[in-house]
Amino acid sequence: MGISSVTSLLGLLGFIILIVGIAGAVLASSQGRPPRNGVLLAVVGLVMGIVFSVVSQGLLVLQPREVAVVFNTLSGNLSEQPLRSGTHIVVPVLQQVTIYPIEQQQYTMSGNAQEGSRPSNDSAVQARTTDGQEVSLDITVLYAINPDNANIVHTRWQNRYQEDFIRPTVRGFTRDVVSGYRAQDIYGAERGQVEQDIQERLAVRMEEEGLTLTDLLVRNINFSDQFTNAIEQAQIAQQESERARLRVQQIQQEAEQARAQAEGQRDAAVARAEGDAQSIILRAQAQAEALRLVSEQIAANPALIQYEYVQQLSDNVRLVMVPSNSPFLFDLESIAQSAGAQDGEFVAPAVPQPQDIVPVEPTPTPAPGN
Repeated sequence: MGISSVTSLLGLLGFIILIVGIAGAVLASSQGRPPRNGVLLAVVGLVMGIVFSVVSQGLLVLQPREVAVVFNTLSGNLSEQPLRSGTHIVVPVLQQVTIYPIEQQQYTMSGNAQEGSRPSNDSAVQARTTDGQEVSLDITVLYAINPDNANIVHTRWQNRYQEDFIRPTVRGFTRDVVSGYRAQDIYGAERGQVEQDIQERLAVRMEEEGLTLTDLLVRNINFSDQFTNAIEQAQIAQQESERARLRVQQIQQEAEQARAQAEGQRDAAVARAEGDAQSIILRAQAQAEALRLVSEQIAANPALIQYEYVQQLSDNVRLVMVPSNSPFLFDLESIAQSAGAQDGEFVAPAVPQPQDIVPVEPTPTPAPGN
């Protein structure tokens, strides 16, 4: 219980004592007794009631969430600074006090009648975009009265600042901002920017009127059914296009992989063919060199081929008889003449010994790649 309540109770008690004193004085007079005690009690009660009533009217107790604007009825001016929380003394009748809340307040304009600050009323902000689409916005404004500027609020708006200032101002700024955007932009990434633009404009305007904007929330944006269906169809088409693009990329990647694989196989086949060709060339060169060396050895030692032939004969072969006129690998006639043999006889020629063979230095075979 505050001091103002206590003084009010004391003032009420004083007026009760006044009534009791008057009743006592009347009763004493009717009984032939002097009414002095009753009159005295009535006077005390009267004084007590007046004093404490005046005191209770002159004491102003403000809570931390309140601020008071004091109007002087004689000068017709407001006090320079509003009264803040605490106990203050004011002069009844001469000073009129108006209390304003400085706690955070909110004002909501919504298409849902249960959410708006005006019950049972669709108060959503209707606006039109630059491309002619109608948009409905649910907006909540969080604000507070600036304690130092409460006199401005009292002078210009009194208790009408919500309906007469905040509501029309928010609706006007919202329409102005939305008219600068396309509906598709508001539907997408520009929604936050729309909210920021409205908040910046409203903050400046509210500060001029003694109010402080805490936050502005665009809680919901509704578009026409036709526009919403068009946006949904466009999004579906975009998703299909994106899937087709990804499929094309996948096909291109697969084709690139197949191309790279084919090129690798081709390069491998070419490398194998080049290797085989090089191998054949090297083998041919080696065979040619071998034949050249054999030819040189035979040219230097004509009897070498006969020697090799004899070496290949079986061990049990002792004599071979052939016609002298038969074509044969050896020159039998010259062999026979040199040995003094008759026709039809074969005298084994002298077989050259290995030491009689003159070696021929082989020509170095060039290394592959030189």
